[in-house]
Amino acid sequence: MIKTDILIIGAGPCGLFTVFEAGLLKLKCHLIDTLPQPGGQLTEIYPKKPIYDIPGYPSVLAGELVDNLMEQIKPFNPGFTLGERAETIERVEERLFKVTTNRGTEHYAPVIAIAGGLGGFEPRKPPISNITDFEDQGVEYIIKDPEIYRDKRVVIAGGGDSALDWTIILADVAEELTLVHRRSQFRGALDSVEKVKELDESGRIKLITEAQVVGLEGNGSLSGVEIKHNKGEAFLKSTDHFVPLFGLSPKLGPIGEWGLEIEKNAIVVDTFDYRTNIPGIYAIGDVNTYPGKLKLILCGFHEATLMCQSAFRYINPDKKLSFKYTTVTGVEGFNEN
Repeated sequence: MIKTDILIIGAGPCGLFTVFEAGLLKLKCHLIDTLPQPGGQLTEIYPKKPIYDIPGYPSVLAGELVDNLMEQIKPFNPGFTLGERAETIERVEERLFKVTTNRGTEHYAPVIAIAGGLGGFEPRKPPISNITDFEDQGVEYIIKDPEIYRDKRVVIAGGGDSALDWTIILADVAEELTLVHRRSQFRGALDSVEKVKELDESGRIKLITEAQVVGLEGNGSLSGVEIKHNKGEAFLKSTDHFVPLFGLSPKLGPIGEWGLEIEKNAIVVDTFDYRTNIPGIYAIGDVNTYPGKLKLILCGFHEATLMCQSAFRYINPDKKLSFKYTTVTGVEGFNEN
């Protein structure tokens, strides 16, 4: 059982920045995310994609922004429940919610901040009829620990940054590594494409383009994949792991069943403080909607700031809010007991 002041659903950039703004008000935060690490889309889908709308940064890589946010919130010691999905919510007292994850972890907080980006993420699966038979038996959609692939035969499918990045990393880990992409051109960063081609030319990996994995074989666990060229030729390749990295599909998921006002798969909020139609529940970032909404990270940061001010008043209705600029006292001044 986990107790906190603000329970943040979603550990993307807006969720992480909420920890900082809440910390300035001496409010404790805990974050839930379906992904195994903080950062949301920035970490999972395009860690090397440059972002241009963060004040003070002409350009910053998505992964670097997440690292900086994690460093920024360190003084406030947030808690994390990662790799779990917020499943159900119930009000157990007038100003107290209980949120339970799909794995049964219970969280209690007077305020819920939904910062789930475009919602919960589910992996985009290739159209292979028996792929579910091999999930966790050789088929993985997200690489959580590279050491799992140490001295193993691995086939990766995909043409984006995630597929390219993991190909480069696992080239030094796997016994045999193959990257399959249905096109000859890649969607990822040019330097990553060049590195993958160099690995192929040096014989450290096998790059197969204009082809797709169309079938899986094995008895209980994966033993091989069927690869078919776009021109029709197919062959069987022995492997221990198949990792299709086609990105993550956003879904509002169970949040859509919580009684919140929903409009076009987004949560309707009041722009005064980004409250929802349920007192004590707020929604910030890409998951919310209102007239004039812009789905930008910097807008989510602004929403998080105003939301935390309102959350303080909701949690402490009889306490006067005295907010000071960090340039006056510094973060340490806000973190004193």
